[in-house]
Amino acid sequence: MARITPVKLPSSSKTLWFDANGVDAVKGNAVIVQTARGSEYGTVSESPFDATPEQLSSLKSSLKPVVRLATEKDAQRLAELQQRARDIMPAYRELVEEEGLDMRPVSVEFLFDGDKAVFYFESEDRVDFRELVRKLASRFKVRVDMRQIGPRDEARMVGGIGHCGQELCCKRLGGEFCPVSIRMAKEQDLSLNPQKISGICGRLMCCLR
Repeated sequence: MARITPVKLPSSSKTLWFDANGVDAVKGNAVIVQTARGSEYGTVSESPFDATPEQLSSLKSSLKPVVRLATEKDAQRLAELQQRARDIMPAYRELVEEEGLDMRPVSVEFLFDGDKAVFYFESEDRVDFRELVRKLASRFKVRVDMRQIGPRDEARMVGGIGHCGQELCCKRLGGEFCPVSIRMAKEQDLSLNPQKISGICGRLMCCLR
């Protein structure tokens, strides 16, 4: 029976499952985990548990392991990488403008190993960013991964306050995005004014569900 450690990564609003791998972590502990992208820093969001065969069979991919408990040095490295990502955002926007690309830079994320950066952007169409990738890699001396996201993902990453005065549902609650339809507003006798039932992403508010 596999021991599962639920972990939340800074780059994701979802809770992901990892193989405890003999690491005795508890809720609230910072850990280093192995993902498809490499080593990443995360926080144990729920108490580890023994998974049932049914839970294991429902997984879409094999479990990646918890490598070890994170140290204070790891936390400092994460903070440095996050600050580095914030520092290069202005240059990222500048290079996009120079290239005349129809895309909106959203954020930058350095992977924990430090040699690769993910540049997130929002665009309605496909973008030829090959020259931009070359310039980013040359300027910042990292491997570059461009990641196109939608308006709802952008709102989740950037965050903000909704009409209700609370933090955006997509940021606060996380999880998978579910379809939202105008019928949901009609069934609740809500105003059908688009400005009143749309979030800052421009799409129908998730809470209409």
